[in-house]
Amino acid sequence: MKRHIPNAFTMMNLFSGCIALVMAFSENFSGVVIWVLIAAAFDFFDGFAARLLGVTSPLGKELDSLADVVSFGVAPASAVFILLRNFSVYPPCLTDISPYIPFMAYLIPVFSALRLGNFNLDEKQTSSFLGLPTPANALFWISYCYGVQHIAPVNGALLYLTLGFILVLSLLMISHISMFSFKITAFKFKGNEKQILLVFFMIAFIALWGILGIAAGILAYIIISLIANML
Repeated sequence: MKRHIPNAFTMMNLFSGCIALVMAFSENFSGVVIWVLIAAAFDFFDGFAARLLGVTSPLGKELDSLADVVSFGVAPASAVFILLRNFSVYPPCLTDISPYIPFMAYLIPVFSALRLGNFNLDEKQTSSFLGLPTPANALFWISYCYGVQHIAPVNGALLYLTLGFILVLSLLMISHISMFSFKITAFKFKGNEKQILLVFFMIAFIALWGILGIAAGILAYIIISLIANML
């Protein structure tokens, strides 16, 4: 019986991602935020339960990635699709292709799937990651869409910014850049400097900008990782 508990959490992750998808197409960006965060919680608990109960399995690993493609790939990408579709200000050079621009959002699940497939084949990514983790990418997009939903349609500069983020973050997911894990292994500062610094930035950004601060926190995560690599 206990071997089914982690998979049950994984299925709830997938179920939450499907609801987030519905919220996206209903243009309910706050609903997308809530349900993707719920999916992220289930994603955490399925791995935690598997390790606690000692019932990790190849099936659970594959189910986890399949659920993550929906919850952290397709669902946030659909929110980005709706955001891009609502833009009413297009530069003259993009007017002719404007009906097709929103579909660029679905590069997010394409690269998320590539990222997850590579992760499943790489046994070394335990204490750190190669490339931007898909949940971090998803958190960026749901908070970004929520934060700019009202000003984006009338701000042409945000169109370029959004498309730029799609390309850069998608490529980061399949990059070989080392990025630290969010896990704090022990309650001490030494060895957890990057994680503690990220928590500080995340709290500060959320205090300043609300939900949009999560997106700023993910950018801080990327910058801290890049600086750590250079050092």
